[in-house]
Amino acid sequence: MPDDQQLYMDISHHPLANATVDDIADYPFPQGDDPTRFTGLREEAGRLRDQTPYAISTGIGGVVYEICWYMRGLERWFMDTIENPAFCDALLDRTLAFWMGYYTEFMKQVGDLVDVVMIGDDIAGQSGPLFSPDFYRRVVKPRQKKLIQHIRSLTKGKIWYHTCGSAVSLLADLIDNGIDILNPVQISATNMDPGQLKQHFGRSLVFWGGGVDTQHVLSFGTPEEVRQDVRSNIEAFKPGGGYVFNSVHNIQAGVPPENIVAMFDAAREFGAY
Repeated sequence: MPDDQQLYMDISHHPLANATVDDIADYPFPQGDDPTRFTGLREEAGRLRDQTPYAISTGIGGVVYEICWYMRGLERWFMDTIENPAFCDALLDRTLAFWMGYYTEFMKQVGDLVDVVMIGDDIAGQSGPLFSPDFYRRVVKPRQKKLIQHIRSLTKGKIWYHTCGSAVSLLADLIDNGIDILNPVQISATNMDPGQLKQHFGRSLVFWGGGVDTQHVLSFGTPEEVRQDVRSNIEAFKPGGGYVFNSVHNIQAGVPPENIVAMFDAAREFGAY
């Protein structure tokens, strides 16, 4: 990405690109349960609880799987899943251990004050999962489920899970893991039709997102097309509750301002019960 267009977190170095399984044990992972990470957090959460009418959510954490390819490199990591499964297991165990410690201390501090605990692990792309269902259920899911159930044991807050892409074939697994909320609900991905998602998973999941197609309509449509897209999506998701309006992921740079205004106006117009 050009230096003048750094709009996201960009990974510039993979510290475990040339590592072996033995190297993982020696790598200096940070201490997840270091209490200094959370200095002042309880006081701030208490202030928000006492002085505002809003729900309190955490920032996104719990990234068990994605951190592995951040550290290894995406192509190399996917090769490892076939050629070097022991490396995958070892690195996943280290990332899981970090997050288990992290949430133990985090929820000790604010577990009684938060309404939503946000975690995320992108497991899908535009047309489907990033790996086979077998690999997910055998390797990734048990670790995700262990973390989610651990968090659930420490707070009554709802578990919000972020994955982009066409994750529909793995939604039942995510529900089994213990998530309550799905984000960003990428409705432009394959088989992510709002009506079908609501019909098949609406009793088990809150949909937080899916309000407007940011890939196509919000970025390149007219204000009226934005309005109609918002209306259609809200009408699919809102019956019976269980919907939080949000665009699909972030509003991108270069989106016409009038389309952003049209999105919010339509949300107010069609989002009321």
